[in-house]
Amino acid sequence: MEITLLLHNIRSTYNVGSILRTADGFSVNHVIYSGYTPTPAPYSTLLPHLSQKITTKIHKTALGAEQTLSSSYSENIIEEVQLLRSQGYQIIGLENNLKDARLHQITEHTLPGLIAPKVALILGEEVKGITSKLHQFIDLFLEIPMTGNKESFNVSVATAIILFYLRYGIDLNRF
Repeated sequence: MEITLLLHNIRSTYNVGSILRTADGFSVNHVIYSGYTPTPAPYSTLLPHLSQKITTKIHKTALGAEQTLSSSYSENIIEEVQLLRSQGYQIIGLENNLKDARLHQITEHTLPGLIAPKVALILGEEVKGITSKLHQFIDLFLEIPMTGNKESFNVSVATAIILFYLRYGIDLNRF
């Protein structure tokens, strides 16, 4: 499976770093930064000393994955999504508590048949999720079922769960 990650409006440098380290661990093919996601050098448009500070914070949890992963920055996430779709990618959003017919829990036994061999996984802002303007461009939303009191996982933890599912296609109904 070919996987591209789109980090759109992720707020925390530590979440970005953790996502990058996890992406490396699951052999993600490419990472695209967009919106106000903190970006490591060379994508940062901040003054050099501020860019270095952000890169250092990302490195703290990425442990070098920010340097080894193929990555880019997109100033227009909608154009980027449309380009990926034209290249044969299925656009998947990681969301929860969404009222949409395209939303599927990763425990659904029919889900593996719905996922294409090339996916672009959009990760949204930690609290608000994926911006509503992107919803119309998403083919499929994935949700991780929650059994505790909280309503969501941290975005980096959720990314790890979804990447594990996408990479290995484990039948979660057997647990």
